[in-house]
Amino acid sequence: MEHYQKTTLPNGISVVTEVIPTLDSVSIGIWIMTGSRDEGAGERGLSHFIEHLLFKGTERRSAFDISREIESVGGSINAFTGKEYTCFHAKVLTRDTTLAVDILTDIVANSVFDPQEIERERMVVLQEIKMVEDTPDDYIHDLFHYSFWGDHPLGYPITGVQEDVLSLKREEIIAFLQRKYTPDRLIVAAAGDLDHGKMVELVEAQLGGLQPHTSGLHREGTHGGKFRKQVTYRELEQIHFCLGTEGIPYAHPLRYAGYALNILLGGNMSSRLFQEVREKRGLTYSIYSFLNTYMDTGLFGVYAGTTKTEIHEVIDLILQELQAIREGRIRAEDLAAAKEYLRGSTILSLEGSEGRMGRLAKDEICFGRHIPLEEVLGALEGVSKDAVAEVAHEMFASHPLCITLLGTIEESELPWKELDF
Repeated sequence: MEHYQKTTLPNGISVVTEVIPTLDSVSIGIWIMTGSRDEGAGERGLSHFIEHLLFKGTERRSAFDISREIESVGGSINAFTGKEYTCFHAKVLTRDTTLAVDILTDIVANSVFDPQEIERERMVVLQEIKMVEDTPDDYIHDLFHYSFWGDHPLGYPITGVQEDVLSLKREEIIAFLQRKYTPDRLIVAAAGDLDHGKMVELVEAQLGGLQPHTSGLHREGTHGGKFRKQVTYRELEQIHFCLGTEGIPYAHPLRYAGYALNILLGGNMSSRLFQEVREKRGLTYSIYSFLNTYMDTGLFGVYAGTTKTEIHEVIDLILQELQAIREGRIRAEDLAAAKEYLRGSTILSLEGSEGRMGRLAKDEICFGRHIPLEEVLGALEGVSKDAVAEVAHEMFASHPLCITLLGTIEESELPWKELDF
């Protein structure tokens, strides 16, 4: 039985908790419904930059104090930025819950943005951008997103682009924070050995003074497939590529069938692509599929790295598997195994307080309600072959297939006419 509770503060902040009395720890996250998708021209990378800067000192704490205080009690603190949200999170022993809430709320509400710290951290972010560009199997995803979404904010990497990060000014950073880090976009999620009422009191004491904001969450919609075929030449031993099409939003009625489709196609080591392309033919070391879901759209794709001599065969095999699933050629035992994999991985992801805290927040962000585990498992169990074929047809038959390549290859060297099916 899940011990879930939710309270909305007068200024609009949501506090969602799950009590797990068998633990001796608490995981707490402040989630802001703002990410790289909410950036405009000249702001690419600003959400991620702010994530870094909030750890660089507040009115009460230096950057060193923030890490020292949490680590002195054996806890941990970190953050991440996504396309549609940002999270600052900590895990501590139950006895240190008040300290963790105080530090997290302090960095979100009271950071000072010291000019010297901004310049130092700007260099750190630029190094992070370069690190991704030096890692082909990561960088290809950034290239693919841009090819697919174009100049829409979904098309740019979360870390941003160098020219924007270099040009961002302190006043622009603070103005963005004031516009986007508003109470109506803030969710405080906590899971572990805690008391809901006490958690609400702690959050209200620290963040209750933030002024309400009622502008709502408005995002520019888009459709993918801006560039069907893109090649970036680079001297590499392998050709890295992503091939995919427009996916489904995170609240799509066939989302569980979409999850199963992803596992069947390339989501684990027993998937069709892994077995056919790597295990049976040895054509690649790494191949997998992915399903990225957003508020109003999504992206379904396949990544692989191979050599120029094998790339035609690899692409052909991927297209064959996409076609097979679209036509409903799915064995009952394979679907059952994919559903059981999803069931098991879902349960395992919730064994710790961090996983449960993240689930609480994502439910609130994506659905505006808590979805009990029993409901999730029941929906997974109900996925049929027809539902998988239906969601596959919706994605693969309704939207253009796009491909992006990175490596020692020219556009003229690929048989583009074979990329349609």
